[in-house]
Amino acid sequence: MLAAKNACETDQDDQEIDEVAAALAWHDGDPDATIRTLLADCKHLREQLALAEIAMSLGYTRGWRPACIGGSEAEQP
Repeated sequence: MLAAKNACETDQDDQEIDEVAAALAWHDGDPDATIRTLLADCKHLREQLALAEIAMSLGYTRGWRPACIGGSEAEQP
């Protein structure tokens, strides 16, 4: 069981490294362009979250509402 947990953690670490390498490769190794793109994506997703918060009724979500807390996470029930 412990070996399986360690294997999962290793896979997650490898995946994160691959995602960073892929993001940098997409921008031809330019870290500034990569960061600008990621910040723009983050801004877009926050705008989408704000629209979802406006559009969703409390009855539809059984009291849960999406919200941006601390600029990084949605509200947990």
